[in-house]
Amino acid sequence: MSDSNSAVPAVDRADAVLQVLASSSEPVSPTDLALHTGLAKSTLYLLLTSLEQRRWIEKKGSGYVIGIGLYMLGCAYVHFDNLQHIFRAAAAEFVNAHNEVVQLAVLQGKEVVYLAREDAHRPVRLVSDMGTRLPAHACALGKALLAQLSDEEVLQLLPQELVAITDRTITRHDILLGELATVRRSGLALDLEEVAAGLNCFAVYAGETPTGRRIAVSTSIPTDRLGQKREKAIMQAIVRVAEQVKQRLSTRG
Repeated sequence: MSDSNSAVPAVDRADAVLQVLASSSEPVSPTDLALHTGLAKSTLYLLLTSLEQRRWIEKKGSGYVIGIGLYMLGCAYVHFDNLQHIFRAAAAEFVNAHNEVVQLAVLQGKEVVYLAREDAHRPVRLVSDMGTRLPAHACALGKALLAQLSDEEVLQLLPQELVAITDRTITRHDILLGELATVRRSGLALDLEEVAAGLNCFAVYAGETPTGRRIAVSTSIPTDRLGQKREKAIMQAIVRVAEQVKQRLSTRG
């Protein structure tokens, strides 16, 4: 359940239901929703009816899933200050030149949230759809965004225990702070198989939107497609993507 001290408990209840549905890959039954949210069944059924009427959720068989109405509202997040258009215009050039994916993300608490992705022209694609979350300490996008904060702010933001996703994930705060210092100097953040074995990621801070959202862009490439020469070209190119995004954002400010 959400914070019981909230001044709007009805919103908390709706959020609790939506959080459960969003974290499930299949329809969730009312019984399971009641179990996970702690809501009384009478309250839950009234809430489900209201959410379904707004198309925030949809009935699938004997359960519920996130609805098209909620998706449309969520899309407004990247459309509001033309962020998605600005990103795609810059990312398309990178994809055409290097045939690798480009991703856009924002920092939310201790996690990175993916906002958009421009795919490479390859049959195999990465699972980084809009709304996907990753621990900020583990990925290049997170490091690029955390580097915009002071060390004190980073330590306050991140949990005391940094979870390892692979055996290369940084799990010590002092080592992470040292890497963030390097990112501040170079402008480039790296994830060397820290999120997925055999995958390297390069990220750059791309500025702040007119509404105050700090964003970063990245590319993720299998290590078997990276030689020294190509890696250097990729790094330079993702820096250019970030500069283009930043420049276009500034002209709209």
